[in-house]
Amino acid sequence: MTIDPGNGNVKAEPEDGVTVTAAGGTLDKVTVTYKGKPVDGEMAADKTTWKSRTLRPGSKFQVTAVATSPQGKSTTVNATFATQRAARVLDIADVTPGKDEKVGVGMPIRVVFNREVADKKAVEKALEVKSTKPATGAWHWANDTTAIFRTKNGQYWKPNQEIQFRAKLSGVKSAKNTYGMSDFKRAFRIGDSHITHISAKSKKAVAKENGKTVRTWPISAGRGGRVVNGVDTYLTASGIHLTMGKENPAIMTSEWMGVDPKDKKNGGYKEVIPWAVRISATGEYVHEMAATVWAQGRQNVSHGCINSPPKDARWFYKWSYRGDPVIITGSKRGLDPFNGWSYYEMSWKRWVEGSALDRTVTTG
Repeated sequence: MTIDPGNGNVKAEPEDGVTVTAAGGTLDKVTVTYKGKPVDGEMAADKTTWKSRTLRPGSKFQVTAVATSPQGKSTTVNATFATQRAARVLDIADVTPGKDEKVGVGMPIRVVFNREVADKKAVEKALEVKSTKPATGAWHWANDTTAIFRTKNGQYWKPNQEIQFRAKLSGVKSAKNTYGMSDFKRAFRIGDSHITHISAKSKKAVAKENGKTVRTWPISAGRGGRVVNGVDTYLTASGIHLTMGKENPAIMTSEWMGVDPKDKKNGGYKEVIPWAVRISATGEYVHEMAATVWAQGRQNVSHGCINSPPKDARWFYKWSYRGDPVIITGSKRGLDPFNGWSYYEMSWKRWVEGSALDRTVTTG
């Protein structure tokens, strides 16, 4: 038997792991431990090789391997070695959704790293998503620090199940002298299917739970009339939004468009809005607006939000999870796939092309 890295090595490459090979016989058992805890590995079908996962940098490992010859003779080999230290550490700075959070069927998994990832293939290989009920999804790198997982277009998560995300980063080399030091786990739950359809044309919202309509109400969408760089910022964007969070109240001002709230002549405003559910990064909400009840169901008068009657806005606020799809139609303004969590606006082909491994993932 041979063990690579060999006994006494103190500068083993963490990303290479441990390989045990048997010649003229087969491996019965291989155990690799770090501080007494076993390291994952996989035995080849012919039982002549065993290979571990990546190894924690700057750490000492013990290996014990047992093999048997065709004549039945058993042999045991031991080795001790250490991996080289990491000059820089790759870590996870943030993961959405939160731990044990109950979320909607459209919920993405957003992983933000503490530094730029040069070898995205190596890191993406270490990212795992498992679900109680199978789904097809893919990772997409939004930038050098952020990887996002979502399901295939038109195939949200199945409701009422558990999702587990794991990043096996320990020993993964993401750039020169840069390694992950520890793994990461996050579990969360998908709740009931909440999908809301809102039409800026008919000025009506229809909320469905597990496919059945549970509420309808009149709305007033964006009135239009303020064009900046070819985009009418006063129009509500049509497309598949996802609910991102709740604010009660939300403070809404004209500062987002570069207008002083006190400058009333140029459309300045500052309002305290109760029961607000955010659906984009550019300030679109489904929220209460008692002052425009007269227009709801009849006329679009908002700056781009979905104005709702007080009782309906409160109901929607309490009913919705983060990650619920809110599908808006009837507006001439399109929705950017990275305006908040509007990732379903990107075609599936383009989304998969954003994977460093250019592949889909089947959970389950």
